[in-house]
Amino acid sequence: MLLIVGTFRLPVHHIDAARPIMERMAVASRCEEGCMEYGYAQDVFDFGLIHVKELWVDQAALDLHFAAAHLATWRAAWPGLGIYDRKLWVYDVGEPRAT
Repeated sequence: MLLIVGTFRLPVHHIDAARPIMERMAVASRCEEGCMEYGYAQDVFDFGLIHVKELWVDQAALDLHFAAAHLATWRAAWPGLGIYDRKLWVYDVGEPRAT
């Protein structure tokens, strides 16, 4: 499985405009085969910092995600939303287990 975690920054005055676009991205991604989890979270201490977390069954599923139309739409929205300082990391992880 592949775990993607990271952050990006969004000017505070664009958060309301970004929220429905991010929701469409998350909903469409969660419907993709091989997506186990996909989400964004606004940092409670740094209002313009958005946390990203994704979990994919394998590289093939992630590759299909990268080719998805909704990802292209999301990326096309970045300049207008002022998204910057994007940092994402991909980790190859084992099966999840409860702690």
